[in-house]
Amino acid sequence: MRIANLKNRLTVVIDGEAVDVHTASGGRFGPDPQSVYDDWEAFMDWTHTADFSSSSSFDVGGLGSPAPRPRQIFAIGLNYVNHAKESGLPVPSVPMVFTKFASSITGPSGTIELSSDSVDWEVELVAVIGAEARNVSEADAWKHVAGLTVGQDISDRAVQLEGTSPQFSLGKSFEKYAPMGPWLVTVDEFENPDDLRVSCLKGKESVQDSRTSDLVFSVPQLVSYLSKVVTLFPGDVIFTGTPEGVGLGRSPQIYLVEGDTLTTTIEGIGSMTHQFVSPVKMELPAREHSEGILESHV
Repeated sequence: MRIANLKNRLTVVIDGEAVDVHTASGGRFGPDPQSVYDDWEAFMDWTHTADFSSSSSFDVGGLGSPAPRPRQIFAIGLNYVNHAKESGLPVPSVPMVFTKFASSITGPSGTIELSSDSVDWEVELVAVIGAEARNVSEADAWKHVAGLTVGQDISDRAVQLEGTSPQFSLGKSFEKYAPMGPWLVTVDEFENPDDLRVSCLKGKESVQDSRTSDLVFSVPQLVSYLSKVVTLFPGDVIFTGTPEGVGLGRSPQIYLVEGDTLTTTIEGIGSMTHQFVSPVKMELPAREHSEGILESHV
């Protein structure tokens, strides 16, 4: 099943048409897309017998993030072997975790304003939590996932790598630097949710093309690992990492410029398309980097 945020209303998409959940459920479920995760089990039970005959066509331009206000966002660095290799860094022995801040979330289409001339792309599979998870085993982890969506971890490398001890979160949290969509696809829809093609086009050029079976740490491993440290709440979001092909890893390095279009696709879910506009230069202090840091990235 495809669960969407259509004009800020919880929507089920069936055969390319939309059903407003609040209306179809007679008010059993509210219109807020984020609130459904707090009642996910009951919602899924309802969908098995719900009357979806009120479906209608819709404008995909009205789609927003299927998880617009998560309490927590987790992101994983260097989570593909070849991405670690292009970074010149060893494959991590434990997940490399950072965050993106919720104010950076946007939907699957529209324009994104560049923060500098060093903004990079990162296609990512995103998992959304559907049931509270604490000390969950890998074997049970998928039971705590509501579904999967497409994500982009847009990254301002200058800000990400600033200073002698770089931190990633701010450089990855400018406005609209966390697009998600076009909808959430429930786990039962996938023949194998651990093996999906992920790809990214910059204009017509293929810049990333891999499969989630190449993840160092799979979705179940990440859910289990994180849940042993923190409580994962319904509606929380996990950006699972990006494969090789980012701009910083190229020689010469290539970044997004005004007028670029980025198309982000994951097999079995769909695509997002964003245009980049109006670079706005930031006044940053003189950059200092410890040895080896400048070339690292996630």
